[in-house]
This record gives sequence, structure tokens and C-alpha cells, in this order.
Amino acid sequence: MFKNKDDFKNRYREQCMTEFADEPNMLKPSEQYLSLASLFSEEIRKMWTVSRNKRRMDKKIYYFSSEFLIGHILTQNIKSFKAEDIVREGLKDMNILLDDLLKQEKDAGLGNGGLGRLAACFMDSMTALGISAKGHSIRYNHGFFRQEIKNFEQVEAADDWLKNGYPWETKRPGAEVIVRFGGHVDIEYINERLYFNHEDYSAVKAVPYDVSIMSYDNKEHVNSLRLWDAEPIEDFDFMSFNNGDYEAAFKSEIEAQKLTQLLYPADNHPQGRKLRLMQEYFFVSAGINSIIDDYVTFHGSIDNIEEAIAVHINDTHPALCIPELMRVFLDEYDILWEKAWEMTTKIISYTNHTILPEALETWSSELVREVQPRIYMIIDEINRRFVESLVDKAEYDHTKIHDVSIIKDNSVHMAALAVVGSHSVNGVAAIHTDILKERVMKSYYDIFPEKFNNKTNGISHRTFLLNANQGLSDLITESIGDKWIKDPYELKKLIEYKEDTSFKEKFSKIKYQNKIELSKLIYDLTSYKVSPDSIFDIQVKRIHAYKRQLLNLLGIMYRCNQDTQYINNMEPHTFIFAGKAAPSYTYAKSIIRLSNRLAQRVNNDSVLSKKIKVIFIPNFNVSIAQRIYPAADISQQISTAGMEASGTGNMKFMMNGAVTLGTLDGANVEIKELVGNENICIFGMNVDDIAKIKKEGYDPWNVMEKDPVLRKVTGQLKAGFFGGGMDQFNDIYDSLMVYGDQYYILQDFHSYFNHCKMCEDSYKNDRDSFVKKQIHNIAMSGHFSSDRTIREYVNDIWNVKINL
Repeated sequence: MFKNKDDFKNRYREQCMTEFADEPNMLKPSEQYLSLASLFSEEIRKMWTVSRNKRRMDKKIYYFSSEFLIGHILTQNIKSFKAEDIVREGLKDMNILLDDLLKQEKDAGLGNGGLGRLAACFMDSMTALGISAKGHSIRYNHGFFRQEIKNFEQVEAADDWLKNGYPWETKRPGAEVIVRFGGHVDIEYINERLYFNHEDYSAVKAVPYDVSIMSYDNKEHVNSLRLWDAEPIEDFDFMSFNNGDYEAAFKSEIEAQKLTQLLYPADNHPQGRKLRLMQEYFFVSAGINSIIDDYVTFHGSIDNIEEAIAVHINDTHPALCIPELMRVFLDEYDILWEKAWEMTTKIISYTNHTILPEALETWSSELVREVQPRIYMIIDEINRRFVESLVDKAEYDHTKIHDVSIIKDNSVHMAALAVVGSHSVNGVAAIHTDILKERVMKSYYDIFPEKFNNKTNGISHRTFLLNANQGLSDLITESIGDKWIKDPYELKKLIEYKEDTSFKEKFSKIKYQNKIELSKLIYDLTSYKVSPDSIFDIQVKRIHAYKRQLLNLLGIMYRCNQDTQYINNMEPHTFIFAGKAAPSYTYAKSIIRLSNRLAQRVNNDSVLSKKIKVIFIPNFNVSIAQRIYPAADISQQISTAGMEASGTGNMKFMMNGAVTLGTLDGANVEIKELVGNENICIFGMNVDDIAKIKKEGYDPWNVMEKDPVLRKVTGQLKAGFFGGGMDQFNDIYDSLMVYGDQYYILQDFHSYFNHCKMCEDSYKNDRDSFVKKQIHNIAMSGHFSSDRTIREYVNDIWNVKINL
């Protein structure tokens, strides 16, 4: 990109003058950042155009996801161009520090958790492998929310990530799509055909903003993430304004803007439910129509589109792709139902991300009919034909047919729609896929066994190792060369360095430095000081009952209950939590309150604080995650067996040299198979154990009453142990003792704590052995690169060519 340092300096000065009409060292850091980002962005746009023209005939993947957590783009792009040394030294000559500019970038507010981080990793891998791909999502103006902790509680604030503009996006006003809501459908019968006319609808303009996606040292190929914003058809009612009716003058603008304000608006009221469904249809309709328009514009007709594109829906949020494709084929291109259905199912593939029944999306039939009446008609017809295909089969009685129906009990079941309307249904870890086939979706698996397959999740090793852990990345390259950046299986060569004293010493120093850096961040965000000499024992993920942050917290409380001698003999231990709770998820918000109350109780105790610190890092996002993963010694992946679909945090920690403490759940099972029992710490009941205890009947009261340890820690939830009143954690206590401890926290407690102690003792008493485990985990982590996962999608589902 730059010939040398002087070339960079000249071009950067020109960019600063163009953007802000001043010399670089006279600008604010935010302006310096924007100038640098714009310089890279303009270079990428040139490559983008060349790449699009070169790959016009490629089969294209369109990846629909409600979330894409892409993190900081500038860091990634500088590394992708291999320009870091030139940029850093060039800026230094101008008395500007690159690290100061990198801090100016805000995380794009395009997601909440693992779903969005996975989608971003997949886009990185598709680009790295030369696959023509475009992501589709919503340009959320205020993200999910910015999490603040006030008076120990999560407080949601607007995430103004777009406040100062976003230099990585390009608005495409010429590619607008009209999206329709409401109204009614008139049916005409002409020449033995039914025609459907959508009338009296309201409409908005879906305006695309494209974000370029490039990957490390691959200047030949640039993909894009298309984010849809909503604008009114007519943004200003001049007459109403002149007549003094100011609200009416801006009504259409307000109605359009609410579609893209927030990710996952609260759905504990009718307006929120409706808005969520409208959001899902909005970006699906915009995306599908733009895909078809582009295809027809280039090819001259819609012929053979099913051979040229693949549409993948990441969980059920974009499941309306199926009826929307059908609507376009039927109503706009006059294709007969049978052919349209064949084309649609060949194009669509679906990834399931949950086995929790309550997480499988359903919408009331009335609401779907209200939001998009034509789409409801098509879903109803899909269901009618699907049910009709089962009627003549002897094994399907009325009960079984009702069980698999897409529409039943006045609700539309989106997972059922996704399974019926796609040619491939994949789980995201071996155990998850088995549970789908054997339990959660068994009825569909019995009908469509050929559709079901497994694609264990992966993570971008470029995002979460190369870009996140400079010291470790440099050590790996120094030791085995840089081929691992493009072929992560090369990391296996590190196995031979487990016995290398020099390598282990260098690795330990890097880990320690990463812990120092995280300690600084913790102090900046929480005002708590932690020691990098302590074990960093970390659980960061979305706050949810089945992820069992409570089990971790009860373990800390148990330590606090020990005598002074026990505490004094402990290895210093820093327990770190992070994650957001959905605004309407009361229990999860109570867990955050408990974490922060426990932090206050422990960190301010003159005895406990010498050996234990508890930290809750607010506003967990990709850039914070990239500081956390490299510093971890122990990675807690402790969900109830059979509940976590896969997890990807476990892979990120593993890749950065943390030892997993976890259950046989999600991808933990496959991590264990790769690293061996001696390099992971597995505890608790497995899926079969849980099935057995469910069948026999599980009574947490019996478990608690026989156990003085559990009596004490559960009692402390109600006894004012944390200050702030006696009843603030009643809902947590009730989840255990009144509502049956459905995630088996009490049953697994002692197994969990004993294995915590094993990990701690290994770290304390045999550090060399612990370091070997860490290196072994890094060496085996290449299997969990998203490059491997995408290759499997390509070969087994999408049928596209990899262009390295």
C-alpha cells in the first residue's frame, strides 16, 4: 500500500488536509484517527471495485444475520496490509502515537454476543479463502446498548457508535429497496392463475451502507457487509409543518427510523414484539430484493439463479428469507409454485444456534398477518402443502402432524419454517447436532434426515490471535514461521516447543504482560486494582441462567466462608466476569448485581482482598474481548451439559493459552477430544447423567439440606451477606429452591469446586506443567479456526469454489 515511510507520511498529510484542512499534529486525536481510517478506506475501495469486477461470475454467498460484531476495523486493516511498522514509525515522526489513534475507534454496534462474533469471523474467513460473499444485516443506530454499572446494577444507555460517522461504510443510495408493511392483499383469478395485489400498505426505503471486509495479505479479494438503514419515502410533510402540525410533519421519518434504532428492542410488550418482527422482515426483504435485482441486472433474466447464489440464514431471525424469496418468484416473476419452491429450497440453508425451546422464535399468526399479509399467506400455503405431504403416510396421525406444523396454536414457528424451507440444517457442535436430531428437532429429522449435518463453529484466528495478542503472535511466527496465519493447522508445530525452556519462558513473560495490560483496563473501568501475579480466572459471555455464572459466584462465596488459614494458603486469584443481560431479563440482571455486590464485599475486605479479587468488566464488546482473552489463565465454560449449542469463547481462550475448566457441553466436548484429558479440566454431569436424574426426579431441597456447604451459600443469598438489604437476591434463591434448580447448579457444585481447586493447585504447585498445558491448547487450537468451518460449509452445503 505504501512504498516506504515517507510515502505514508506524504499521503497521510494530504488526507489530513483534505479531511480537516490542517497538518496532522495540529488535529485532535479523533480527527487524526478519522484521517488515517479514511486513507485506508479509500485504498480498500479501489481494491473492492477490482475484486467485484473480477468475481462477477463466481457463485455468491449471502449470509443473513441479525448480528455482525466486527470490532475495530483499523487495527485489522493495518495488519492486513502488513503496514504496521511503516504506519507506526511514520506517525511517530509526526509526534503521533498509533496506539492513541487506535483507541479512538468505537466498536460497531451491530450485535450482542456469540452470534454476531461468529458471523464476523465467518466473513473474515470467506474473504481469506477468496469466496465471494456479502453479509446482510441492519445498521443499528444505537446498537444493542452501552452497559454501565451504577449502584451495582446494569444500566442501559444508548450506544452512539455512529455519532462521529463511520469511515468504513459507503452509502449506496442508488441501490435502495422499497419495503412494505401492513395493508391487505387483493386476489384476482385471471386465465386460470391467481394473482395477489398488495394494497394500502405503508412503505419505507431501505438504504444500503456497505462495509468493506478484507483479510490478511489478500489484496485480490474484498467482500462486503451490507447494512440496511431505513428512511421514509417522503421525509418531510411541508404542508403539515406550515400548518403548525410539527409532529405530523415528521411522522413518516420517525416511523422509518424506529426500525433501525436498536438491536432486539424489548419484547415484553406488544409494541416491542411488533417492532422486532418488522425489523426482521425489513432487512430480509431489502436483502432478498437487492440480491435478485443485482442478478437480473447482470444476467438479463432470473434464469438459473438457484445455481448462482446461496442464501444462508444464521439462526431464525432471517427465516423470512424463505417466504420473501417465494413472494418475489411468484408475484414479481410469475413463476409457478412448484418451480419457485424448488428454487427457494435449493438456495436457502439454515444454521440452528439453540436447543432451548424458549429460544426458538415464534410469532403470533395475527401479528405476522398484520405486519406482512402476503408473507403470512405464503407461509400458510407452505405449511398446507407440507402437512398435505404427510397425510398419506401411515405413521403420521393428527397429533404428529400438528407437532411438525409450521403454523399451530395460532403461532408461526420460525425454526419449523427454516427447516422445511431449506436444503440444509446444521448444528454448530457435534453434541448440539446430535441433540437436534435426537430430541429438539427429532420430528423433522425423521422426515428430512438428509438435510441435517454438523458444522462445528470456529473463530477467526486472525481477529482473536494475530490482531489481539501481538506478543504471542510474534513468538509463534519466530518459532514456526508465519504460515499459520493462512493455515492455522500449522500451529500444531508448537507441540514440540512444550519442552523448550526458552519458549516457555518467553510465553510466560508474554502472558504476564497481557495480564498487566488487562489490569490497567480493569482499573480504568472499575477503579479496582488487581495483581497480574494472581491467577486470572475468567468467565465472559452473555449473562444467562444456563451459562451458570451463578455456579462460579457460589464457588467464590464458598471460598469467602473459609477460615483465615485457608485464605492465607490460597494462590492469589482474580475472578473476572463480563457480559450483558437483555434489558427485560430480570434474573440475568440480578446475576450482574450479585457479581458487583460480591466484588464490593470481597475487594474491600482486609483479609479476603489479599488473596481474592472479583471483577465485573462493563460493556463487554469485541475490543475489550481482545484484551481479555490473551490474559486468561483459566477459561470457565461451565454451562449445564446439553444446553450450550457450541460456544466460541472457549475457542478464543484456548487459542490464547488458557486452560478450559468446563462441562461436557457444546464445543468443550471436541476441545477435550483434541487436547486430551490431561490438558483440560472437565467436571459435572454429562447429558446422559442429566437425562437420568430428570427421569428419577431431582429435588434441590434434598441436595441442599444434606450439605452444610450449600446450606450456607444459598442462605447467604437471603441473609444480607452482601449488604443492601435482605431480599435483593430472592429471585436467584428462588431459581434454586422454589423453581427446581433447572440448571443443576447445586448438583454440580462440589464437582465444580473440586476441579477449580485442581486447576488452582496445578498453577500454584507445578507451574511448568501448567504452562505446558497452555502451550498444548494453543497448538491444537487451529482446528477451531473459522477457516476450517467455512471450508466445511463450502464443501457440504454451498457448493462453491475456494479461490485462494
